[in-house]
Amino acid sequence: MNRRNVLWSAVSALGAAFGASSAKAATEAPSSNKLKVVYHLSDAEKVNFVLGNVQNHIDGVGGPEHVTIALVIHGPALKAFHWAQANPDISKRVGDFSKDGVELAACGNTMKAQNVTLTDLLPGFVSAEKGGVVRLAELQSQGYLYLRP
Repeated sequence: MNRRNVLWSAVSALGAAFGASSAKAATEAPSSNKLKVVYHLSDAEKVNFVLGNVQNHIDGVGGPEHVTIALVIHGPALKAFHWAQANPDISKRVGDFSKDGVELAACGNTMKAQNVTLTDLLPGFVSAEKGGVVRLAELQSQGYLYLRP
């Protein structure tokens, strides 16, 4: 009988521990497998490369519903997104990204330096009022993974 009591006690303790961990898991918010990624673009010569990376990322995860992407642009790269001088391929990509929910953030400091407003940029841009690097830091503090191709 002693063995039976020991065995019963062990099974009961294991069941109680399993029940407690299941209850804890049930009350916690489900974790999302959706990655949050921020791309950093400042080099004018890398505009097409980075836009290609963003598209490859969207395609690679199975579509925009599987990833949250932000693209923060500052410095010389922002000139490629001026509405008056953007090439048709860049205009199309920006339009597609905007439809896919990609945040397109233009550095407020760069906009001032280049004497442009949001209306001078391709449609879909928002202003990173405090600056591109501040926006990058904000997004990283919100759990975004940082990529600078």
